[in-house]
Amino acid sequence: MPVSDGAAPRSAGALADAAARTLAAAGVPDPRGDAAALVAHVLGTGAGRPRSAAEADEKQAEELAALVARRAERIPLGHLTGRAVLGGIEVAVSPGVFVPRVHSERVLSHALDALSPVARPVIVDLCTGSGAIALALAHARPDAQVHAVELDPYALDWARRNAARRAEAGDTPVRLHQGDVTDPDLLAALTGRVDLVTANPPFVPEGTELLPEYGEHHPRQAIFSGGDGLDVIRGVVRLAGRLLRPHGALVIEHGHFHEETVPALLRGSGEFTDVADHLDQDGRPLHATARRTG
Repeated sequence: MPVSDGAAPRSAGALADAAARTLAAAGVPDPRGDAAALVAHVLGTGAGRPRSAAEADEKQAEELAALVARRAERIPLGHLTGRAVLGGIEVAVSPGVFVPRVHSERVLSHALDALSPVARPVIVDLCTGSGAIALALAHARPDAQVHAVELDPYALDWARRNAARRAEAGDTPVRLHQGDVTDPDLLAALTGRVDLVTANPPFVPEGTELLPEYGEHHPRQAIFSGGDGLDVIRGVVRLAGRLLRPHGALVIEHGHFHEETVPALLRGSGEFTDVADHLDQDGRPLHATARRTG
């Protein structure tokens, strides 16, 4: 991307336009949004979007060119900037850690809606990854006791870093646990006491062809889950059935692969009622909600 000709600094708007053209040619799904995010990152405005008239010097323009070239190789945006935003908070991520998707804002919204009548709720976030959903819930509900579970030690280390940063910022601390959602003894002390279980588990069937961002540059254990994509989800459903109090809520992300199978799994368990499925911003299946039977 010829973002610098070695002459005068260039405006953020012009740099973003050039970057967007490069990213669009590479097939990046949101070239203009990603271009703006990269320009903001280089100019030091964080996750915000810089004024189009703001200027980059030659060194910044060169840094931007390098980042745009890597994004054009379909390396995830969060792995380039080192951060992602969900629920109004920023979390740090790195290669080897799943980058929260904007689609998860709807998962978070349903989770908070389910908690609206509950005072001092107990929440468990499964397959927490960077901790984004758990930390966003703790941020929105400072009266909550939030537990977050992650199997992968590398992702859990990043969740700990993010949890420490949010606690320093004044949010209620999140309690982190390393564990496998298929473990029948996981969080045994919380059995029947939890008001909300959330999960963004791996749900892609093995062998599925994905965008390079997910198929090549994300950790496989955060994406794929057996031949039908349900290996981890089955564990989540069983665990949620044990942890939730009567009428407690479950919100589980599953993507477009399981519009019918996850609701059927919830109904077939005999543990849940009020099962519903929900769409993302693009009208594709995203997540299921349910209530523990009374």
